[in-house]
Amino acid sequence: MANRSLAQAARYFGISRQDLIQRMRNAGLLDSENLPASPVRDRCYLQIKQGQWYHPVCGMQYSQSTRVTQAGLNWLASKLDLELPPVPEDRRGVT
Repeated sequence: MANRSLAQAARYFGISRQDLIQRMRNAGLLDSENLPASPVRDRCYLQIKQGQWYHPVCGMQYSQSTRVTQAGLNWLASKLDLELPPVPEDRRGVT
């Protein structure tokens, strides 16, 4: 699966986006701009997505946002004492 936004990761854990951000800041994982505090150390778990768009009056606009990798979900759960949702039963072999 592709990397998840902070809102999608929060939904995965069953908490609000703001609650996840606050927990991550308290743990020292995010800086004041909601970007990874240690992007090199945590690069396997948290990544920065760069975006850009053109505004007709202001010109080029640039943005950055934090994305959580698939491995980052388990890592966040252990770092923040969050509960992982139950894994659905694999029913592919049932006849």
